Amino acid sequence: MDESVLEAGKAAARSRRLDFNKYVERLIIEDTTGARAAGMAAAQRLIDEHGTFLDGLEEQFDAPYTQQQPGAAA
Repeated sequence: MDESVLEAGKAAARSRRLDFNKYVERLIIEDTTGARAAGMAAAQRLIDEHGTFLDGLEEQFDAPYTQQQPGAAA
């Protein structure tokens, strides 16, 4: 396995608070049972059905950070 791929996998496992072997086990189970594909399909349906609404929320949450603050350099 390429060293950079291995390190990325280890980092992903750490971020999920899993040991690397358990992380790989989960990936294999998700891939071979169709769970990953079902999750991705559900996520895509959510985006398709509610993407515009979610984009609007994101804009509202980001607005305070994109507007020039008083006293900030122009």
